Amino acid sequence: MKTLLASMLAFSAGLLVPAAQARPEASGKPTVVLVHGAFADSSSWNGVITILERDGYKVVAAANPLRGVRTDADGVADIVKSIDGPVVLVGHSYGGSVISEAAEGQGNVKALVYVSAFAPEAGETALGLTGKFPGSTLGPTLASPVHLSGGGDDLYIQQSRFPAQFAADVPLAAARLMAAGQRPIAQAALSEPSTAPAWEHVPAWFVYGDKDRNIPPAAMAFMAERAHSRETVVVKGASHVVMVSNAPVVAALIERAAKAG
Repeated sequence: MKTLLASMLAFSAGLLVPAAQARPEASGKPTVVLVHGAFADSSSWNGVITILERDGYKVVAAANPLRGVRTDADGVADIVKSIDGPVVLVGHSYGGSVISEAAEGQGNVKALVYVSAFAPEAGETALGLTGKFPGSTLGPTLASPVHLSGGGDDLYIQQSRFPAQFAADVPLAAARLMAAGQRPIAQAALSEPSTAPAWEHVPAWFVYGDKDRNIPPAAMAFMAERAHSRETVVVKGASHVVMVSNAPVVAALIERAAKAG
């Protein structure tokens, strides 16, 4: 009985080790921190995670609250601070704004990867960048805002219009599941100005689809060029969720960023 109790206590103690420190990376490879964007959740990275872990990378898929750029960035920065060793920060969509802020002042962030994502300059907003170039059809597909008891509104995409708007190159059954499980974003978050663009001094990589209906591809090309992207991959026919429909392409770019000097 004493032996069994000791084993149980040892197992329980193991569960209390922070997730980011539970399994030190023996290979010397950086940890990849993935940050999802609006109308998505961490499961949108599943295909990418499978490939990265197969190739020996430790991965943390952060749960992005989607409440506000600064608030969300602080949460991601806390995760980065808990990791012993270099980090590659990856952001999808609005998550790009978040990683740009979260990386500021974090000496262990060696690369930023923008996946169909915003890379705002100080003072810019996600909403403003979306409207900077023509091509976004998101506005008319949004459902009526959900009014929050604490103030403000949450935004969702209409479930019936979600597949065509958000995930047109994903199998319809999977896109419908994504529609039902989408995470709302606070409307105010899309109009919150960025303050500290870490891409000005941290190397950046970009990947996006040329059929993105949320963020105009021209806007992402503009942001990639402005950030002096080390490599920009444009996936022909890909939707806004290029990491779901083209996980091998996205994972490969992340790995190249991780290996870069």
